[in-house]
Amino acid sequence: MEVLAYGTQSAGATLSPLKFAREEVRAGEIAIDITHCGVCHSDLHQARDDWKNSVWPCVPGHEIVGVVTEVGAGVKRFKVGDRAGIGCMVNSCRQCANCKMGDEQYCTGTKSCTLTYNGPKKPDGTNSYGGYSTAIAVREEFALRIPDAIESQHAAPILCAGVTTYQPMKYFGLKQGQVLGVAGIGGLGHMAVQIGKAMGAKVIAFTTSPEKIEAVEALGADDVVDVDDEDAMAKHKGTLNMLVNTIPYKHDLNVFLPLMASKSTIAVLGNFLGFDNLDTATMLFQHISVSGSLIGGVPDTQEVLDLCAKHNIRPQIELIAMKDINNAFERMQAEDVRFRHVIDMQSLKDDRDAASSAERVNDPVRGEVVGVS
Repeated sequence: MEVLAYGTQSAGATLSPLKFAREEVRAGEIAIDITHCGVCHSDLHQARDDWKNSVWPCVPGHEIVGVVTEVGAGVKRFKVGDRAGIGCMVNSCRQCANCKMGDEQYCTGTKSCTLTYNGPKKPDGTNSYGGYSTAIAVREEFALRIPDAIESQHAAPILCAGVTTYQPMKYFGLKQGQVLGVAGIGGLGHMAVQIGKAMGAKVIAFTTSPEKIEAVEALGADDVVDVDDEDAMAKHKGTLNMLVNTIPYKHDLNVFLPLMASKSTIAVLGNFLGFDNLDTATMLFQHISVSGSLIGGVPDTQEVLDLCAKHNIRPQIELIAMKDINNAFERMQAEDVRFRHVIDMQSLKDDRDAASSAERVNDPVRGEVVGVS
């Protein structure tokens, strides 16, 4: 299956047209013609090797929506013509305890889960190419049903930004009437505000961008606080039952600790780079937990799609052409997005210049972990 894509072959390079062949659809798999793909901050981190784990070539994209074009033998959940989504994973061992509980993101199998791009979490030389491309294949167990009520371009960001914020709210037991804080109001944070409200919480949003306050209030936040405003921060001292921290880089977590109620939880979602000088004394005396949370499993992803359909929750998006991806990365780095870019993949299919200039790269090999029966 010949595929046109955008990707990069080094951390210092911009994304440019590439071409490769995906393996043919096998038993238990479906092929998807990609119509839309969300642009996640992790795409930028991986393309620039900020986490020092990128695999080259890197073809990002793990918020994928499209139309099924082929089904392999034994496929039961999808037929040709259905809409389908792919989130952050395309496979896992499906045999370990975590996989059996629907937490495939924490797969403990030999190669761990296979990410939609950049291969297994435990690198073994196998690569996978993501949704900045015209087509993809995946096992049906890792494909999501897109509710009829949600347009494809709006469904795409829910497959990462939506489930990544929903999962800790569910896991740590956010209850109706509790107070939820959301730190960082970007692609993830703006979904967390809406999902938290749908789950019955009072939502307090925290931002370092005062110009966002009006837009975040429109999302339903009960209060929007400028983190640099000490008086505004002090109003919420000791009130938060949970804080969903979506800030994707190193920052001072201590500014949020005084806001936490006793026996509360801070869920860290986007920061792989750690914290300096964390105030553990406050954590101890107030019984505050700081916990990591990684994306979400397939069942949780389907749950949040259905939740968004039921409560009319939509990501706020800006639709872009594939050729504008490097500008989108620059704007995302500058926090100049309200609140998620989504690529219209038809723009790549229609781009004759990209097709003629695309550099051929090694074909991705899905490998035995994807072929587990």
